[in-house]
Amino acid sequence: MKLVYPWLQDFVKVSDEPERLAETLGLRGFEVATIEHKPLPVIDLEVTANRPDCLSVIGFAREVATAYGVAFEDPLGSGRSKDRPLEESEHETQPDLDVVIENADLCPRYAAQVFQVKVGDSPSWMQDRLHAAGVRPINNIVDATNYTMIERGHPTHAFDLERLGGRALRIRRARAGETIRTLDGVDRKLEADMLVIADSERPQAIGGVMGGAESEVTPHTTLVALESAWFQPASVRRTAKRLGLKTEASTRFERGADINGPLAAIRRVAELFAKIGAGEPKGPIIDRYPAPRPSLRLALRRPQIARLLGADVPSSDVERILMGLGFTSTPVRSSKGEEGWLVSVPSWRVDVAREADLIEDVGRHYGYDRLPTTFPALDAISPPHDPRIARAALVRETLAGAGFAEAVTFTFIEQEAATPFAGNGTSTSLVPIANPLSESFAVLRPSLVPCLVDAVAHNRRRERRDVRLFEIGTAFSATDGEARKVGLAWTGAGSPEHWSGTGREVDFFDLRGAVERLAEATGTAVEFSPGTVDWLVPGRSAMVSIAAGGPNPGLALGVAGQLQPSIAAARGVPGADAVYVAEIDLDRLAAAATGRDDLRVTPLPRYPSIVRDLSVLVSDTLPAAAVRGTIRAAAPNELESIAEFDRYQGKGIPEGQISLSFHLTFRAPDRTLTDAEVDRSMDAIVAALAREHGASRR
Repeated sequence: MKLVYPWLQDFVKVSDEPERLAETLGLRGFEVATIEHKPLPVIDLEVTANRPDCLSVIGFAREVATAYGVAFEDPLGSGRSKDRPLEESEHETQPDLDVVIENADLCPRYAAQVFQVKVGDSPSWMQDRLHAAGVRPINNIVDATNYTMIERGHPTHAFDLERLGGRALRIRRARAGETIRTLDGVDRKLEADMLVIADSERPQAIGGVMGGAESEVTPHTTLVALESAWFQPASVRRTAKRLGLKTEASTRFERGADINGPLAAIRRVAELFAKIGAGEPKGPIIDRYPAPRPSLRLALRRPQIARLLGADVPSSDVERILMGLGFTSTPVRSSKGEEGWLVSVPSWRVDVAREADLIEDVGRHYGYDRLPTTFPALDAISPPHDPRIARAALVRETLAGAGFAEAVTFTFIEQEAATPFAGNGTSTSLVPIANPLSESFAVLRPSLVPCLVDAVAHNRRRERRDVRLFEIGTAFSATDGEARKVGLAWTGAGSPEHWSGTGREVDFFDLRGAVERLAEATGTAVEFSPGTVDWLVPGRSAMVSIAAGGPNPGLALGVAGQLQPSIAAARGVPGADAVYVAEIDLDRLAAAATGRDDLRVTPLPRYPSIVRDLSVLVSDTLPAAAVRGTIRAAAPNELESIAEFDRYQGKGIPEGQISLSFHLTFRAPDRTLTDAEVDRSMDAIVAALAREHGASRR
């Protein structure tokens, strides 16, 4: 809302500079976007959806008058109540206009008045103010209606009366197949639940959104039918969204206009017509209001003000604030002896529906800075500690230490991106959104991986070659429900670049190391085994599960491996980039964790180690993990570590076999091992490999 400073001063005499005034409004809950000074001083304010009354100069004038404790003056110089129609005796002729509301559920009030007009340019002072408020001047008739909308917050519209079929206005739903050319020159197809303002033959305006081109005011117009109405907000919002047509009028009507505003808006336009010589009324205001709504009355209790604000606001301040904002209050005392007020809510304050809303207004204008800092009384036991919070913090700390950056992505994704990651590779297990904002947010994500891949693509498009990301979030399945997971994505360098040129690309084992570090931080031992996942590259992927010896051994935790290049390319990752991803179920990981309380510090070894290298020929389909497991099972306790250092397949190796080479480190904690002891251990290991896997020593 662009608040034009000289325009504001028509309502309230305030001498503060625009910057100081903007600061005052900011302390009353209005966000200030910018302040401009040319050609007129303008304060651009962000108005929240619950305050449609402040989409007007008069709305902010009430706020300013209350904030500064000065008088508020309504520019309607006639002094009449804005809710009382003009007496018919004021006009000798009856209007040649028939107004009928056919759908009162969508338009409970509709007012109109006929004017004899002379179309021309509006005066410079009006054009200057409209320009400053962001509205383009057109002619004196249209400018007067726009001026009134900006000033009072209630839209009006002028029809060329002689171009209305039957000189009638029918407020009804659109009929099947009806179309209308709106003022922007676009032909629009109407749907049956859209409200239109029609003449006796066809639609002439879309209710609350935009008028029609066939009845617009032209330089040849001499009679206009000026309308001002109240439209059901949800209907206007739905129509504007379907037509892709957002206007100044729809912005106000869809948030909730003042149902008692139509008559005041027409009177203000009439005053402007008279002031600028644009026209004069030819009959009384026609006010169709079949079911008048009573004003809302709320009880406001003094003890409740103190309870919610934490301060005892003086009664004089409460009454001053309410009166300044347009409320009327009567002091009362409840049956329990509590002091308070019975407050009548003005019709333009559609956001006030309960006692707490009144207290919010009191707090805003009393001054939040004047409220003391207090702690609420603890009437109940604090909720139990949620272990997921500490677990998420540990995961973040661990992965950040491993060089990953945290990503935060949307839970909603497009179906095309989600389908490859669904449980069965089809959309049947996806959870659709009933009312998605767009096709990009059609389903709940079945995995964290597609969102992370999109984040990788976003970084790659911005020339970030090396990307390591993780995210903690929830994945959804129609068959398995929700699961709290952590996802990882890694592309680019596996190690930092160095002047020696020893850098290399990330591979599966880099990703495996990150997963193992995460598991170790949570006190869980994991193992990797071959597995098939549709969206991972075979041979460069593995299933992650609980290792033997821990609770629930073999329990599946997730997957890790290289993403299928076709999926990566489809999401915008360059085809030559290998993306390695992993996804681990945090709830299962926590259930299997043994914790870190069993950590012990052991002294450095006092006795030397003996290292032996072992190379064996095994089937090329045998996982190296199985070989390591057999070595560990056959070796004595003195086997300290196993490290694979070579895998070879080619010349000199039989077809269908590979050569695996390991460093085996032996050490005894209480003595120096002899070569004979290590030889016996090596013989036992070789025999076990031959027996279990048909391996032969090279």
